[in-house]
Amino acid sequence: MEEGIHRIIAELEADHNGNDPASATCISESTLLELQALFDNTNTLDADGDVSDDIDYIWEALASKNISPTVLVRQITTAMDSGPIHLTLLASQVYLFILLSPNSPVFTLFSPIAFISLLRSIRRSLKQQQSGSPPIAAADDGRGGARKVGRKRKGRVQGEASHNMSMANDYAAGGDDENNENVQNRLFAVLEKLESVMGRIHLDRFPESLKSLIQTVAQIPVMALESYQSSANYNRLTNICFRILNAVLKPEHGDQTTAAVEVLKSLSPAILLLKSQARTSAMNFVTHQMMTLAKGSDAVRKAVIYLPRYLVQKAPEKSEPRACAVESIMDIVRAMEYEDQIGFADYVVKMTQGKSQLRLLAVDLIPILLMSLSDPLGENAGEGVRDLWGLKCMEALIQRCSDAVPGIRARALTNLAQVVGFFSGDVGRKARLEEVMGFVNEHKNLGSGMKNLLRKRCMDEKAAVRKAALLLITKSTSLMGKSVDEVLLKTMGRACSDPLVSIRKMAISALSEVFRKFTDGSVITEWLQSVPCLITDNESSIQEECENLFLELVLDRVSKVGSLGLSYTKNHYSTSEVKKKSLEREIDLVFPEGVLILLKGICDGEVTPNVKKICVSLGKKKRLKPAIAISLQNIIRTSESLWLSHSMPIQKWTAPPGAWLLLAEVSAFLPKAVDWEFLHHHWQLLDQIVSEGEIHSPLVRGDVDEEGNWIESNPAAWACDRVFLLQTISNVSLELPQEPAANLAHNLLKRIEKFNMHSTEVNAHVKALRTLCKQKALNKEEGDALVLKWVQLLLSEALKILETYIEGASEANKHNIFVTPPTSVGRTGKRRATASRSLLKAVTALYTIGSLVMVCPSADLNGIIPILHTIITSRNSEPKLRKLPGPTISIKQTAPSLYIQSWLTMGKICLADATLAKRYIPLFVQELEKSDCAALRNNIIVIMADFCVHYTALVDCYIPKITNCLCDPCEVVRRQTFILLSRLSQRDYVKWRGVLFLRFLLSLVDESEKIRQLADFLFGNILKAKAPLLAYNSFVEAIFVLNDCHAHSGHSESQSSQSDRRLFSIRGHDEKSRSQRMQIYIALLKQMAPEHLLATSAKLCSEILAAASDGLLNLEDVTGQAVLQDALQILACKEMRIQSNRGSATDTTEMDEESGAALAAVRGKVAIQAVKKSLIQNAIPIFIELKRLLESKNSPLTGCLMECLRVLLKDYKNEIEDMLIADKQLQKELIYDIQKYEAAKAKSTVAEAVSTMQRSNGYSTPTGHAYAVSKHANQTDVHEMLAEKLGNALKVSSVMADMAAEATARSVLREVNQGVASPSLQSISMPKLKSSRVGTASRGDRPSDVLESLRRRQSFDSDEEN
Repeated sequence: MEEGIHRIIAELEADHNGNDPASATCISESTLLELQALFDNTNTLDADGDVSDDIDYIWEALASKNISPTVLVRQITTAMDSGPIHLTLLASQVYLFILLSPNSPVFTLFSPIAFISLLRSIRRSLKQQQSGSPPIAAADDGRGGARKVGRKRKGRVQGEASHNMSMANDYAAGGDDENNENVQNRLFAVLEKLESVMGRIHLDRFPESLKSLIQTVAQIPVMALESYQSSANYNRLTNICFRILNAVLKPEHGDQTTAAVEVLKSLSPAILLLKSQARTSAMNFVTHQMMTLAKGSDAVRKAVIYLPRYLVQKAPEKSEPRACAVESIMDIVRAMEYEDQIGFADYVVKMTQGKSQLRLLAVDLIPILLMSLSDPLGENAGEGVRDLWGLKCMEALIQRCSDAVPGIRARALTNLAQVVGFFSGDVGRKARLEEVMGFVNEHKNLGSGMKNLLRKRCMDEKAAVRKAALLLITKSTSLMGKSVDEVLLKTMGRACSDPLVSIRKMAISALSEVFRKFTDGSVITEWLQSVPCLITDNESSIQEECENLFLELVLDRVSKVGSLGLSYTKNHYSTSEVKKKSLEREIDLVFPEGVLILLKGICDGEVTPNVKKICVSLGKKKRLKPAIAISLQNIIRTSESLWLSHSMPIQKWTAPPGAWLLLAEVSAFLPKAVDWEFLHHHWQLLDQIVSEGEIHSPLVRGDVDEEGNWIESNPAAWACDRVFLLQTISNVSLELPQEPAANLAHNLLKRIEKFNMHSTEVNAHVKALRTLCKQKALNKEEGDALVLKWVQLLLSEALKILETYIEGASEANKHNIFVTPPTSVGRTGKRRATASRSLLKAVTALYTIGSLVMVCPSADLNGIIPILHTIITSRNSEPKLRKLPGPTISIKQTAPSLYIQSWLTMGKICLADATLAKRYIPLFVQELEKSDCAALRNNIIVIMADFCVHYTALVDCYIPKITNCLCDPCEVVRRQTFILLSRLSQRDYVKWRGVLFLRFLLSLVDESEKIRQLADFLFGNILKAKAPLLAYNSFVEAIFVLNDCHAHSGHSESQSSQSDRRLFSIRGHDEKSRSQRMQIYIALLKQMAPEHLLATSAKLCSEILAAASDGLLNLEDVTGQAVLQDALQILACKEMRIQSNRGSATDTTEMDEESGAALAAVRGKVAIQAVKKSLIQNAIPIFIELKRLLESKNSPLTGCLMECLRVLLKDYKNEIEDMLIADKQLQKELIYDIQKYEAAKAKSTVAEAVSTMQRSNGYSTPTGHAYAVSKHANQTDVHEMLAEKLGNALKVSSVMADMAAEATARSVLREVNQGVASPSLQSISMPKLKSSRVGTASRGDRPSDVLESLRRRQSFDSDEEN
């Protein structure tokens, strides 16, 4: 041991004698190892049991050699700074051993520089493990130190070099794990010794060393994440680090608050990390150890309570890291005392008025605060307590739902929905939440405008906001009281047709959730109008959701009520007490949950087709259960029994509307669930009533008037029931017994032969008879022969009826002409009644012919076609029928219903006969153009649509004539034409070319709201996906067509007649025409991708603006001026501006998605460069030439051109001089216009903010100093908000000064105009004016000519009148 001490002293002495004291050399590794061995022996016992005092020999030897201990420290410091990693850690360990050795001169040995080197060596070791470089990687510094040593000890240098090379070879040979393990063990030893040193050395005199220590130790858990794979080693490392940090917080190391602040600040990066071990360990240290210290030390508590606020300022902006930051902040807040928690909640409320990043973070923090802390809504507080932190948070969150930033609005709505869902589960909190949200006592609570807020947000321009609003409605359903706002219902219904799939899904969910809770008629009606129609949606997931909801909310509900209804009826009707109740009330008791309203809603003409599609889809998937058919039968039986129990005549009873319809649809897939006895009973009942002529029936469900009398309904109710009953019978015909089926078929044939049924029943009877014949026939040939037999029989009977009617009509006409004296009134009345019955029978016969042709196309029609031709060609005169003499008559005039039905029947026959169709299609088109009957035009449109499917080539040339009906005077015809042509185009029977697309544009501004909605959906959803280039390719042409201008070379309607061109144009300079055209243009622009917008802008410049400047577009013509004005307005509209998020197919719901933000930034830069290039190369030269032309003609369009230029160049204010170098005058005018516009905009913004502040102050009562302070704070907030909005605080100050000066001027002028004496000039500290008239005015008064000139001036009217 003595030899080792002598070697150490010798090396130190050599270095001390041979080198400048200011420059230290690196101590050798062997010396360090000997020092380590020496210090290790210090802690062990010798043979006598005493502690070894070898270390004391070093201090004595150094003193004897007159060597200061600082020489040793200086060499060790050099080794810690410049050696390899293993050497730096060894030097650090030796240095700590020296400080811990007994009797060591600590104050002499401790140096801030050495301590910093110690900390640096720790960081270097962790970085080396992160990078995975070999231990000799730091040899740059080590070799420098070795060269200094090698000046006198070359042999040692060679030995160390060979040693380092061997270590490098070992590392390369696979010694990485072993070396890392050695480094880690060495680091553990260093940190453990460092912890011990903290108990011996007080760092209160070395604040910078303390700060460096805290920062280094706090970074170790983060730096060691990758290198310490073993959780045990990592936990050991972090435990040592946090013990060191805990030791730092002791009073002997200085001010505890300062140390705690530095510790928490250094741990913040680890706390704000994503999920990791470093974050977990740092959070455990803060929430457990530091919180424990805070309870006993106010100094530490001050730092801890401000940690969440500091983390708020350091929270990242991206979504996922921000969410982790919120979670960390809330974990810390939960560990705090309740008072401190409330203080942080108040701070978060103030954050909601800050910058956008703080508002977004506050919106994320508020829901967790409300759901984590106790009694947030004050349900346990007294009545007088109103200033509750939870209510403030709710109010702030509700206010952020109307934030200017869309992402914050969406996030606030989503988080508010989360809070509502959380509190709704507790009964006590639910009642309080209803008050806060504004659904109860709306005039007394914080959220009195909640329903208005939801309505606005559901119609927000941003998809994420609309989706979040619908989610909030879904969660708030249980808070809405007893009814739902009608406007809110309509808004949810419209959202079901949103262009985005996610919005439609959320709207369906919200509306269905409302339907689950409320069963009133308005909710059921809106649900039926909005949800079932989505069965035709392009998205398969929405179709499945629609089916699931219909199964749950309609079919299952009907099944449940129907199964209970019969048992209730059996137990209920036996008592006499029930008979005393009104029938309407009893019906509601028997059928609760709005089932009758639901069934009645299914009968709506717009709902029924969708219900049928849903039932067919569910049936094919075998999801229909027999219980639904059984329940519907029970509902019908119960209704009949209830009717009879009140002694009402059975002839006036009808089943609940919709029951037979739904049974007819589900019976096709559940034939065995329908009871034949039930069908037979109701068929006999209906047949008996019809045979007796008692076809009138009362209105059902609410069919009692105020006096208690039953009102008789339209006979169509019976007809509809018979139709659906026959459809049900057809569906279950295979299950019918043989004999009842034969009897039923015979009965149906006899009913058809009478030709006295309603037209809605004819088809049902014919189809049911055909089904019975085919189902009960032995084979297909026998069934077809049987059907053909009775079809021919019925056709011959119908032909006789038609011939009889025409002969009778001719005879009656001849009789009326030749009989000079008028016949008696009685005979005339009888003759008219007979003629009316004959006409009705003839119309029914014609309709029956059409139905028979559809079920049996092979039937012989030789006798029928001539008579139909006779009828449809008798517009002005009746052709001679066979050889009947006498005057001619017009079937169209005498029997318009027969005339209309003849066209319909002829259309059905043409569908079955292609040769006949080829002859008669021109006649259909001719009648469509000339007919003045809307019903006939509507029928012909339907027929032509069918012809287009079967005979596409024949109808294609008539498409322009068919599209004329898009401007038909009748709304029904326009809507029918729009729907049919849209369907044909989707199925590619009609192509979007020629005039079709251009004529469809007018539907976007149709008078009918329904047609406008259909057009918006067609252009915004269907065509955008099916033909994305259609709007771009036809845009310029659409401008010429809508203005009826013919100067465009590609004008496709040049062959059209002038009347057709006028019909499909919106000519005129009036405000209504211009707004309608702009509405169409904007709808087309919204369908374009950014590249198409840029190309459209170039086309407008080249094909319209350039044509105008070159004289190709006649600006003397009114239509040419309108085209140019429209083009300028389009170029200036905001929809034409290219945005980075245009054209994206994704539905983003976060404002700061990482990939989305990066993509948007790149796309935005490319778009800006492309727009700038297009402006410089294409637009600016054309604008300059066009401006000169318009100025030469004194055209009023010059103002439009300047406004368009101002909008286009407002984003390039700094480059206007370069872009308009060719026209200096235009450059100056444009700069002046831009400055004037910005000044006016800034003035309006400031005026609006000031007026808002004045209104808010007007509602509060001044209370001394507190009021003054709050008023000053409000003014400061308004000034800061305006500065952020306008982007310049100086601009705000300038505008406010201008407004103050203007207000002063107005007040002076007001006094002068009203004759009020103004103060003399002497009382104003301004230069005095010399009078122009000597002696006419006193020295202290205003000159009379000045006052007179002021009286003549116009007064400011901008604010006075407003």
